[in-house]
Amino acid sequence: MRVTYRIAIVNSSSFGKHFPEHIERLKKIGEVRSFTFDQDIDGKTLADELKGYNMIIASITPNYSKEFFEHKDELVLISRHGIGYNNIDLEAAKKKGTIVSIVSPLVERDAVAENTIANLLTVMRMTNRAHQHVVNDKWEERAKFVGSNLSGKTAGVIGVGNIGSRVAEILHYGFRCEVLGYDPFKSKDEIERFGAKKVELDELLERSDVICLNASLNETSYHMLSENEFARMKDNVYLSNTARGALIKEDALVKALKSGKIAGFATDVLEKEPGRSDHPYLQFENVLITPHTSAYTKECLKGMGDKCVSDCEKVANGIIPDRSIQKVSKYLRKRGK
Repeated sequence: MRVTYRIAIVNSSSFGKHFPEHIERLKKIGEVRSFTFDQDIDGKTLADELKGYNMIIASITPNYSKEFFEHKDELVLISRHGIGYNNIDLEAAKKKGTIVSIVSPLVERDAVAENTIANLLTVMRMTNRAHQHVVNDKWEERAKFVGSNLSGKTAGVIGVGNIGSRVAEILHYGFRCEVLGYDPFKSKDEIERFGAKKVELDELLERSDVICLNASLNETSYHMLSENEFARMKDNVYLSNTARGALIKEDALVKALKSGKIAGFATDVLEKEPGRSDHPYLQFENVLITPHTSAYTKECLKGMGDKCVSDCEKVANGIIPDRSIQKVSKYLRKRGK
């Protein structure tokens, strides 16, 4: 007998909005419902709220913790609407028999890398502030907005993986930057193929005029930019973060902005999301915050949605999805599919 699935779309503001055909395909599998939870919801409450749902299309929040899996009833699949999975306890998922799958990194690569540079240029050229002056009928004050070139600068890329490597290419080949790459998991040859020079973090911090943060978040990278790291940077450095907010210690960055160490900061991510209008970063005119929209291009959202829907369809037919991090499910075996 074919199983009817219940599919929960959790904390995604984009899935199905621009491509309704994704929802229609899911409805052929079973019931579909969207949920929005506080990112700090506890595991038991989250499990209770999602009772009866055996597939989840998951955003970067909330956390699917050990407590969540201990209290969750049958859960066959968590399909991440993205490439990261640091908000999912993989060991707990394995014990539960829940498949965890992600989107191919190539789907997001160009979109996020381009936004890294777009946001960086916005603060370097003060584009958003200049535009607002025109809106406020203050064209004549344009001399306030003398920015800095990106071309020819020394640029540091922290994390030269899927997205960081594309950022390095754009900086090197597009803006003639000397690119310094820090990534302890990549060899010299792997980094050099994208136009960057492999260096240690201290050298990158000390030499870079601009820094792009593209590292993954884990136990060793949490708050990797803190007081000591900001102290090592050049004065008037520009910083762009499209990775994870928790890579930066926010209090330390606020101090660096107040002191003038940081000439401009652009971020698409915060440690606690969603951000609000009272966030301490917003007291500074030279800060740009976008609401985690680096992957929000039509091309990227279609590719991400296609993958999540395909994951659900494959599981419904007893097939392990591509790019599954946790690949074993007792539920598929139990059903004899």
